[in-house]
Amino acid sequence: MEFVATLTPIIIAYLLGGIPFGLLIARLYGVPDIRQEGSGNIGATNVWRVAGPKAAVWVYLLDIGKGVAAVLIAHQFTPVLVSKDVLLVVCAVVAVAGNLFPVYLRFRGGKGVNTSLGVMITLLPLETLICLTVFLVVVVISRFISLGSLLAAICLPGVVLVEKFLLNREVADIYLYLTVLVALLVILSHRQNIGRLLTGKENRFSFPSNTNRVGSHV
Repeated sequence: MEFVATLTPIIIAYLLGGIPFGLLIARLYGVPDIRQEGSGNIGATNVWRVAGPKAAVWVYLLDIGKGVAAVLIAHQFTPVLVSKDVLLVVCAVVAVAGNLFPVYLRFRGGKGVNTSLGVMITLLPLETLICLTVFLVVVVISRFISLGSLLAAICLPGVVLVEKFLLNREVADIYLYLTVLVALLVILSHRQNIGRLLTGKENRFSFPSNTNRVGSHV
């Protein structure tokens, strides 16, 4: 029973994180397989490009929501083999991994940014809101969603470090490790975007309804 109480929320977190909302919502908006369109990714930005902003908003909300749900469900379990904080962090990481490597799509998923936002805003709301502000400022100025995502992800462990060591606030080490791991996962999943940014080939995000040139980050 102790093993079940620990393993069950982890499995739920992975299965939740892997739900391909981009693929499902795009189908509802007339796109049979979003993986065959645009950048080929199932995330919200490619859905915006191909299926339009209304479909993309649903994907944004649902991808964030599954990260929130994974952590909130884990809160309902009382683990014995590990501490509660460790269980929450493991479920957060597993939910993001589920988004990146969903069993439903042969382990080829999105880039994990929105699901990361969901788990982090549930675990570290203030720190995540600071990084979300960084994301919005960068995107408004540069119109590169990929650049905003990368800088926000890198900013997250920096904010926790400042809070923990300069402001002397009580932040468990496990949460610092989580922010570093999330940042690394986001960077890893954006390898191609980084290459395009460095060579000046990354597309910029645009807001008109006819979004022929939306950033290739998803």
